[in-house]
Amino acid sequence: MRNNWSTVPPDYGDVLRRAMDTLFKTFEHSSEGTVIVDQDARIVWINQRYAARFGYEPREVIGRDCETVIPNSLMREVVETGKPILLDLLDTAREPLIVTRLPLRDETGATIGAIGFALFDEMKALTPLFSHYSRVQQELIATRQSLAQARRAKYSFASFVGNSPLSAEVKRLARRAAQVDSPVLLLGETGTGKELLAHAIHGASARSARPLVTVNVAAIPDTLLEVEFFGAAPGAYTGAERKGRVGKFELADGGTLFLDEIGDMPLPLQGKLLRVLQDSEFEPLGSNRIVRADVRIVAATSADLPALVAAGRFRADLFYRLNVLTVNVPPLRERLSDLGPLAYAMLEELSEQARPGRPRHFSLQDDALRLLYAYAWPGNVRELRNTLERAVMLSDSELIDARVLARFIDSARLPTVTMPALPPAVPTAISMSAVSATGDHAAPSPSPSYTQAMAAFEYGFLRDALLASGGRVPEAARRIGMGRATLYKKIAALGITL
Repeated sequence: MRNNWSTVPPDYGDVLRRAMDTLFKTFEHSSEGTVIVDQDARIVWINQRYAARFGYEPREVIGRDCETVIPNSLMREVVETGKPILLDLLDTAREPLIVTRLPLRDETGATIGAIGFALFDEMKALTPLFSHYSRVQQELIATRQSLAQARRAKYSFASFVGNSPLSAEVKRLARRAAQVDSPVLLLGETGTGKELLAHAIHGASARSARPLVTVNVAAIPDTLLEVEFFGAAPGAYTGAERKGRVGKFELADGGTLFLDEIGDMPLPLQGKLLRVLQDSEFEPLGSNRIVRADVRIVAATSADLPALVAAGRFRADLFYRLNVLTVNVPPLRERLSDLGPLAYAMLEELSEQARPGRPRHFSLQDDALRLLYAYAWPGNVRELRNTLERAVMLSDSELIDARVLARFIDSARLPTVTMPALPPAVPTAISMSAVSATGDHAAPSPSPSYTQAMAAFEYGFLRDALLASGGRVPEAARRIGMGRATLYKKIAALGITL
């Protein structure tokens, strides 16, 4: 039978008191400072060395609030919580101190004060430890800043190059999506720019200062997807991390969660995702903890979701929940008038990447442009960039011709080479052909506005300059006295093709 205090022999109590007295004296003697406070965190006792460290005599500080004597003291927290603070660092005007703070209790267990010991003599021996701690702290801060930067939008709507009617409609819908908090569904073939639009929507939304977290559903094994989304409690499954795992929903709290290739999501997880979208809360795997997450969903897929629903491979209720604002991103072959501006914008970027600080300014010969227009581009914008990047790497000249490009294009997908018509976005009805050589004007009906007439003139002027320069943008810019970057922007804005 276990003894209680009423049955402990008096000698035991005497030994215990002597042990406590010896322990206190040992700590007090070996420490830089010792302080005792009452239940209101007022100083009851302080030793000479500690008081002198802060410029006082012990008798001057008795009864004063601890913080007024020892800046940054946490003795009040120990008194209020009743919990010790072991081996903490206390910053002072001189060297930092290692401090240990312990609550003092009465016979009933109530906290009636606290005692603190400050160590100083051992600081030199601990210098390597503090240096390592400081270095780790700096690395942690840098990692957090880098992670925060990585979770910001990398693209804007200006990154989606193109002024064809289809591209203009995509950007119009995407800008509208950025103004609301409803789910957005991006549909389109692989490589059309769905991820770019997701970044642009987040960057233009009220959530832009919060994280943008991306999950590529197709790239994660089904067995790990639930943990990836919702996290896991410590020891929730064999091999689980000791500290648990934070899921992407929790990481994206207040921001946007981009679910790429959502058509590949397994059915069991679809139901859990629907529940989160409806209730804005979830339980991490192996936990009873309810986590609330304010997350805006942007989903994308290259799959035919209605067909997956009909086949029973995608939940109809989840499809309806996601299909609030749908943006259909067209393939490159359906917006060929954007191909020229796209290619030149990519070449400008690739030129800088090829030789940072000393870029080579690549351009395309007419036969290369014709080859690009004739190709079907099954890989869309991503394939176009890959093709141009390979051409830039292997071309000996800054002027890329069809011979260089042909090595990277599947000839089986090449129909009869024809140049496309002028882009629909260009106001050809008010072209300069409406003005005769003598200055006499035809009688267009209705008469164009001044803005339309100037746009038509600029389109014709710049296109003629490009034709005269063999499609070489740097040379055309030099001839007309315009900055190369400005000319690239105008080519994209006006939809100029050769």
